[in-house]
Amino acid sequence: MIHFNERAPFPRTANPMSRQSRVILLVEDTEDDADLTLRAFRNNGLPCKIVLARDGQQALDYVFARGSWAGRDANLAPTLILLDLKLPRVSGLEVLRQLRAIPQTENLPIVVMSCGTEESDIVASYRLGANSYIRKPVDFVEFAEAIELLGRYWLVLNQSPSAEGGRT
Repeated sequence: MIHFNERAPFPRTANPMSRQSRVILLVEDTEDDADLTLRAFRNNGLPCKIVLARDGQQALDYVFARGSWAGRDANLAPTLILLDLKLPRVSGLEVLRQLRAIPQTENLPIVVMSCGTEESDIVASYRLGANSYIRKPVDFVEFAEAIELLGRYWLVLNQSPSAEGGRT
């Protein structure tokens, strides 16, 4: 099931980035889930580069260009963040809280992808500003279909603000 957050800021202005330069930050600690997600994106031929962070700290380090990603241009934000909630070091909810707390990252599209269906996780994700909450299907075919829909929406249909676009 796919949930969309009506209260989270949906970007409204065109992003001049080419589709080939779009980056998805996949934040997933479970190797099987990461492999399934990568395979689903590859099989659907969606035009993007996927960066894998294995825990919440790595995700924050990537976005803010620190740690092992210190040489990365922090002004080149990911087009989309796919965020698991149950992560080591820094939880997915804490990652979401930190990214929504500052103007530079408050409008990044963040989709929570979780195996859980705990209502409290769904509510907390939306309260912290998630744009969508998706329960990961167990069946690979269903999972691949969900990834295709998600990818087509966020990479093809959605219009994100440019880095200079500021707050919505």
